[in-house]
Amino acid sequence: MAGLPFTDSEYLNRQKNVLDELPSESVLFIPTNPRAVRSNDVSYPFRASSYILYLCGWTEPDGIFVARKSSGNWKTILFVQPRDTKSEIWEGIRVGVEGASEGWPVDEAASIVDLEKEVRILIQGCTDIFTIEGSSPELDMILSDVDTSDAKSHIDGHRIVKSEMEIELMMKAATIASNAHILAIESTYAGIGEWQIQAIVEGHFAHNKSQWSYPSIVGGGDNATILHYKENDCTIESGDLVLVDAGCEVEGYASDITRTWPVNGQFTDAQREIYELVLSAELAGIEACQPGSPWLSMHRATSMVLAAGLIELGILDCSIEEAIGEENDFNGPYRNFFMHGTGHLLGLDVHDVGGGRQGDDDPGPILRPGMVVTVEPGLYFGSWRTDVTIPERYSGIGIRIEDDVLITDSGPVVLTANCPKKIDEIEALVGSNR
Repeated sequence: MAGLPFTDSEYLNRQKNVLDELPSESVLFIPTNPRAVRSNDVSYPFRASSYILYLCGWTEPDGIFVARKSSGNWKTILFVQPRDTKSEIWEGIRVGVEGASEGWPVDEAASIVDLEKEVRILIQGCTDIFTIEGSSPELDMILSDVDTSDAKSHIDGHRIVKSEMEIELMMKAATIASNAHILAIESTYAGIGEWQIQAIVEGHFAHNKSQWSYPSIVGGGDNATILHYKENDCTIESGDLVLVDAGCEVEGYASDITRTWPVNGQFTDAQREIYELVLSAELAGIEACQPGSPWLSMHRATSMVLAAGLIELGILDCSIEEAIGEENDFNGPYRNFFMHGTGHLLGLDVHDVGGGRQGDDDPGPILRPGMVVTVEPGLYFGSWRTDVTIPERYSGIGIRIEDDVLITDSGPVVLTANCPKKIDEIEALVGSNR
């Protein structure tokens, strides 16, 4: 069995940071994700809860990390599935109670079979009980007759700034995803299927012992103007762009990249105009990722470039102030073509915890060294839209460019920098592996 991705001391330090916030005579329950049935007796691939991964690295189903604080001292317990030969013949060898107690950063391990009895003992005399509801129906039922508080709010803040070892894993995920996009660009040709590009990208993930961190988006032509397009079942014709938004995770840590390229290897003049505008906006957003800056600084930087460019191209007929919106609220008509935020935090979840989703009513966190964020402006001119006027010249064009950026004391570091995004680089790369 593979070892844990971090040292015991790193896990124990994470536990200490979280548990020190909790009052005495309290108990913390962190269940892993539930297993989900796909059909009949076939389950979806299991992925452990990010919270249990963060605190102790447990990856098997039906695990619960527990910490009990009494008289200022903490005791940690990991409830796991016991060894069971009949089940293991079908599903694989389990770590079991003994293996968990010896190989994981906890004081002791116990069988999940004894959960109800042990939980009743653990909560006796507790004034505060913290848990994550909805992951373990059995635990939820056991705790249904007591008052509980959400445990996530005491963990999320500690996950925002990444350690050196976390950053190393994210750099590995970024490198794998970058190379997957390069391979896809090299293998593209007019008439390729969206599903074939998906297979190239996700095959590279699997070849490098990683898995996708979210379902891959491969949108050709007008499909690129649908933000969360997921069918990936159309053929991409010569003259069309393809937008590929795909990332992988390593030991649970995610990457997230978007590139857009012409399947025939040559941008049209109109495609080039929009691409250069989006790229300029992305570079401005990356430059705004400075330590100490407000979260919204990168969104405002990209928005100013996009709004000015839309005016210059004649897509908007107004002043920059009008394009941005009343009272500088960044909700003006430029948002008809740039509907999402500029980025999000990245980590154990692709949309990681700790705030930072775009929205002027939520200022988000201040950027600090050790944070990893995405920067991903885009412009979308779906020919199918009836809510706005789409200039014929740009009809059917959808372009997004996205990179993963580490905040450091000396400025932003692009973890996905080896994934080409300049027009001449992309045009030279398309189809070069055929």
